[in-house]
Amino acid sequence: MTGTDAPRPAAPPSLDVRGLAYAYPDGHQALFGVDLTVGRGERVALLGPNGAGKTTLVLHLNGILTGGVGTVRVAGLPVARANLAEIRRRVGIVFQDPDDQLFMPTVREDVAFGPAAGGLRGAALEERVEAALRRVGMEEFADRPPHHLSFGQRRRVAVATVLAMEPEILVLDEPSSNLDPASRRELADILRALDVTVLMVTHDLPYALELCPRSVVLSEGVIAADGRTQDLLGDDALMRTHRLELPFGFDPSSVTMGA
Repeated sequence: MTGTDAPRPAAPPSLDVRGLAYAYPDGHQALFGVDLTVGRGERVALLGPNGAGKTTLVLHLNGILTGGVGTVRVAGLPVARANLAEIRRRVGIVFQDPDDQLFMPTVREDVAFGPAAGGLRGAALEERVEAALRRVGMEEFADRPPHHLSFGQRRRVAVATVLAMEPEILVLDEPSSNLDPASRRELADILRALDVTVLMVTHDLPYALELCPRSVVLSEGVIAADGRTQDLLGDDALMRTHRLELPFGFDPSSVTMGA
């Protein structure tokens, strides 16, 4: 075999967390040695009760929190001070309240803000904005003020602002909260069609089952379970132990999972 015939090395996972432990300045220990790997293109739900450490973990993914023990790598790149600009481009976080992300006069300007700050200009910037809005079905609203949109539409625009940065991994904080059933379904269709890695933090267990083949349960700062979402949600003892509750009458085994 010649050098040119050698197989290419496998791409690193989108997310690789090893031994992550973190205590806040007041002494509260939020994470105790978390190990988590998320492969490229996976959709993974991060489940757990309030106070489990989910937010602390997410804030380590793009360097908002630092100074703990262990390592975090995004697409093979260490989350470290020297890499923060690139890490924050690669890790797109969509907050629970879209109004935390939308602050420009028009939808178009909101979606353009991140790429423009990164140096993109002219036709390339316009193309990037249009593509991001098209992926969330909001291209017709480009010139509307965000505050004139419904809550569900604003959430889709918030997703577009992150997609415009062409991230490696999309982190969604409670994406289904405060959505009516139609908006909930529309967002699910959008998320299923995306070709990026997704980490979804949610208390909405049916939504996790619908969108994420794999789930991770974080409880008291450690990974308590990691496996097929359908299997975890069907484990009554696991669910009780970690204060996870399905809606009354919902049977996860009755849901036919897609590919």
